[in-house]
Amino acid sequence: MAITNSLITTGDAQNVYVSDGDNAITTMYFCNTDTTARTFDVYVVPSGNSLTTLSHRVYSGIQLQTNDTYVVESEKLILADGDTIRANTDASNAISVTVSHIGI
Repeated sequence: MAITNSLITTGDAQNVYVSDGDNAITTMYFCNTDTTARTFDVYVVPSGNSLTTLSHRVYSGIQLQTNDTYVVESEKLILADGDTIRANTDASNAISVTVSHIGI
């Protein structure tokens, strides 16, 4: 099992994970390190596709209170080579994301 960490930015959703080969996403942690509540969106985009916010969005407007963590662990994602998980938020450098994954 491996992990990746990044900070979510504002504006266009940025990659928080890019699958290298076939991988299962086992857990994702979204942590608000800011002094105010923040919201975020998450998208899953197949390799070779452009992000379409309506069809690729899997979490929308999730609000995190100060120093709170949102954990995604009951839903598992299987990603093919080049598939991406992207996210954006309402304030840059306020929410960190950790993605736990395993090759399959």
